[in-house]
Amino acid sequence: MAGSRASQPTVVRTRCELDGVLALARGAERRVGLVPTMGALHAGHAALLREARADADLVVTSIFVNPLQFAPGEDLHRYPRTWDADLETCAREGVDVVLAPDVADIYPDGPDGGVSVDPGPLGAVLEGAARPGHFRGVLTVVAALVGLVRPATAWFGAKDYQQLVLVRRMVRQLSQRVDVRGVPIVREPDGLALSSRNGYLDADQRRDATALWRALQAGSGRGSAGPAEVESAARAVLDGVSGLWPDYVSVVAPDLAKPPDSGPSRLLVAARIGETRLIDNAAVDLGLSAGGG
Repeated sequence: MAGSRASQPTVVRTRCELDGVLALARGAERRVGLVPTMGALHAGHAALLREARADADLVVTSIFVNPLQFAPGEDLHRYPRTWDADLETCAREGVDVVLAPDVADIYPDGPDGGVSVDPGPLGAVLEGAARPGHFRGVLTVVAALVGLVRPATAWFGAKDYQQLVLVRRMVRQLSQRVDVRGVPIVREPDGLALSSRNGYLDADQRRDATALWRALQAGSGRGSAGPAEVESAARAVLDGVSGLWPDYVSVVAPDLAKPPDSGPSRLLVAARIGETRLIDNAAVDLGLSAGGG
């Protein structure tokens, strides 16, 4: 279901303001959709907003740089804030409501002083191992946003694949009545996955960053040889770029478990380029003909 597009979204900053807007929507039995973001919106976010617009009667987008998912020394304070451009994107994509809360509205007892969501063992591997506490912060803020908005559906990008899997596990285990949908990765013409952090890269680093996509292609092309060969082929590409330092190259099952002997799997990679850390992933068919995603 698609609602009519407003020229400018309604901006709300407090729980009371949000409740007022949503009460009107629910009184009219309008289907509410949520797209959580940290702002710095790009074409990948726009794809999420379009999916939401095509499905929901009222689209809510949150713009909130979540301090709880940044470890000490990470880029919380330099994370890009592009408010005016973000509002233009939201208006162009037909967003109805932009939720831009203060930290106190999301964390009434402070980000480190209240209840948080433990992601469990799967939150301590891959990104969780590289960024301790990251998924606790992600799941806590998503749980808060879902509780505030109470959407029928929420959309997340597949670039953050581990996040997508953990959010789905959380809403199932906590009985949150929201349908979590993943949206395929949006890429530049040279294959680089769109990310708000791409703006940190200089020209040379931007060129080196394409190695992540080339590594995924090389790895997925070795699917018939098994997970070890997939990882080896991908890592060889990353190791061949002097300005890039791989964090991990890993083949997992679609639910992040140990990969099967054959069938659908996922290849995840992460690497540092200068002070910037990028992640990417692709589908892999193990034990079958070469494939990718």
